[in-house]
Amino acid sequence: MESTLSFRTGPTAGHAAPAARVPIADDKAMLRAAAEMTRDLIAPRPRLYWADMVGSALLGYAALGVAVTVGATGVIVAASVVSVLALYRALLFIHEISHMKHSALPGFRTGWNALVGVPLLTPAFMYEGVHNLHHAKTRYGTADDPEYLPLALMKPWTLPVFILVSALAPLGLLIRFAILSPLSWVVPGLRKIVVERYSALAINPQFRRRMPEGEALTLFNRTDAAASIWAMALVAMVATGVIPLRGFAIGFAIGSAVAVLNQVRTLVAHLWENDGEPMTVTAQYLDSVNVPPPSLLPGLWAPVGLRYHALHHLLPSLPYHALGEAHRRISAAVTPESPYHKASYKGLPGLVAKIGLSTIRRGK
Repeated sequence: MESTLSFRTGPTAGHAAPAARVPIADDKAMLRAAAEMTRDLIAPRPRLYWADMVGSALLGYAALGVAVTVGATGVIVAASVVSVLALYRALLFIHEISHMKHSALPGFRTGWNALVGVPLLTPAFMYEGVHNLHHAKTRYGTADDPEYLPLALMKPWTLPVFILVSALAPLGLLIRFAILSPLSWVVPGLRKIVVERYSALAINPQFRRRMPEGEALTLFNRTDAAASIWAMALVAMVATGVIPLRGFAIGFAIGSAVAVLNQVRTLVAHLWENDGEPMTVTAQYLDSVNVPPPSLLPGLWAPVGLRYHALHHLLPSLPYHALGEAHRRISAAVTPESPYHKASYKGLPGLVAKIGLSTIRRGK
């Protein structure tokens, strides 16, 4: 999942002029190896999907319940950390939903929406019909990509703004579903604005999503209505004291931490060095990031297969549980000089430093 709700969350100014870049040709040997070595890994494992998603969600909600009911500060902090990590993992299944064939996992999208998407005010339609554009070969890294900004080519101040603004995501989602959505059904012209501008998880502030049609529109409206009813009920329960203000504040803080963690992951998911020109598949791969083992922490900050984000851009249809094995096979099959190895990095600090130093150099 890339970033947060597109309430103009991405920096839109401070873009430094980039140096001329040499086009990167496709490495056919790498692309052939990636396809040939992973053909038997394409099938999702339904039991694993359900157990992982449901278990993560229930653990996150249970820890949230502990955090809002106990009085000991240490317990509150520990429970909040568990809740953030578990709900973050559960939430990131929205990325899998945007890629899966729903016939292979019947009912999973509905179950995820009911257990995670609607309660966290991030239903699946916020990513479906949006994320696939990021994977379109002719759109990646261009102005038509909803999930791309040339962050490494911008001014240094844009990076902290990019991260910190995500802390307001829970407030933005409450406004979207408790206020804008109900109003959009009765105010002429507002529905189109809400769907186009405030119904996508995107970082490109110029992106406008298309209005869903047919069955997709029916599902969009039903899920939107469910999230709106829940958002309004949540506001009403806080206003009437059914949910104590303290508990709501802790829950809001946990939601903000989930959003910030995701935004940090988004920051290091790519190198963000393209300035709008179409790129080859190999160039897109090299602009993306793998953080494979032996590093352990990426399993927490980039779960559900997202530690293999570059590989995912080579093989977007592979289920998350197959990416580790795919990475091992491809790494062994290609030569040491293959560009496949050049997208692997050791961890989060080095990636943040790399992008930060790039903005400093550009800002001079």
